[in-house]
Amino acid sequence: MIVGAAELVTMAGGPRRGDRMQDPGAIPGGALAARGGRIVAVGPADEVLAAVETGPDTQVIDARGRAVVPGFVDPHTHLCFAGDRAEEFALRLGGATYQELAARGGGILQTVRATRAASQAELVDLGLSRLDLLALNGTTTVEVKSGYGLSTADELKQLRAIREMARRHPLTVVPTFMGAHEVPPEYRSRREAYVDLLVGEMLPAVAAEPGLARYADVFTEHGVFSVEESRRILQRAKELGFGVKVHADELSDLGGAALAAELGAASAEHLLHTPDEGLARLAEAGTVAVCLPGTSFCLMNAPYARARRMIELGCTVALASDFNPGSCPAYAMPFVITLACMYMGLNPSEALAAATINAAAAIGMEAEVGSLEVGKLADVVILSCPSHWHIPYHMGMGVVAQVVKQGRLIVDEGRVIRR
Repeated sequence: MIVGAAELVTMAGGPRRGDRMQDPGAIPGGALAARGGRIVAVGPADEVLAAVETGPDTQVIDARGRAVVPGFVDPHTHLCFAGDRAEEFALRLGGATYQELAARGGGILQTVRATRAASQAELVDLGLSRLDLLALNGTTTVEVKSGYGLSTADELKQLRAIREMARRHPLTVVPTFMGAHEVPPEYRSRREAYVDLLVGEMLPAVAAEPGLARYADVFTEHGVFSVEESRRILQRAKELGFGVKVHADELSDLGGAALAAELGAASAEHLLHTPDEGLARLAEAGTVAVCLPGTSFCLMNAPYARARRMIELGCTVALASDFNPGSCPAYAMPFVITLACMYMGLNPSEALAAATINAAAAIGMEAEVGSLEVGKLADVVILSCPSHWHIPYHMGMGVVAQVVKQGRLIVDEGRVIRR
């Protein structure tokens, strides 16, 4: 049981659009009870205490006048990688652009080289340490993409590492196959052959092995994969039973958002250059618009996604970290919420909705996580402050006191508890 909250933010009632994003479903002095990892009661403290029979084995957590919110959901990360790109970061500080570094063989391909050289066991160990960092910052569910292998064997190695870290860590991990993250060097002069490989070999190999990926994603962008190539890859993924996602309109308006809507994708992600027409099509299709303000912040010269306009047009707007070694080595969702409020025009309640229930919808998990409702997983964050409005106010730092994952305390005052 969790008692003693100043407010308990439920985000109840499903993903939010429009003005409803401003309603966090907060219960002053609320309480929550869970059994077997799922919520069995939530509401005013007196009602929860009257409804639930406790015993000597009941664990009671006193929130001590602090706010209680749903565990953060991060629906876009690339946290399974080896190596780093600190030198690249320094070059960008000196004025080099993302595209210039990629043209020199840096960027994604630099991480591909390091990840190909790493063993599966090394990737698992790196991933487990990063999942701990996410947990310390309140994330309880996270999507993890492959895409630093770019060969059948190396993509399978990455996905198997993701599956193993999911087995060994309490966080819920949703795996996504992203062999279409970049064209590897050995295929640069024969792009069509790499698309053939993705469609004819890599996707079927991933589909043949249980539990390797729930989604397939494509980086639809000039110099990476065209709209036509992306359509071919994603249609094949749908035939094989994958949900689909699109890295859309990050560097230019290529039409990635429109493609995502056309294919009924679960999400379109980035959307820095998407025009109103593309955003309206996402809203009509029910494709979640995932905004990644950390990437714009880290790239410095990039615009921010137009979240305010997305809300006006009826999109389901979500937030994610885009944690990766190059364009966004940041993983803390409270920091992402701060950036969304400061640079994308969201208020704290809207940003929290985007980082919880709407983010859950971006990975098809809205029936399980993202809100505090009876029957859902007991994934809960106890903040160090009395209101969820403090999350962006504190610049995302030091706002997470305790984290409960499926009814079990996994973070306690800055310490990860592993069992």
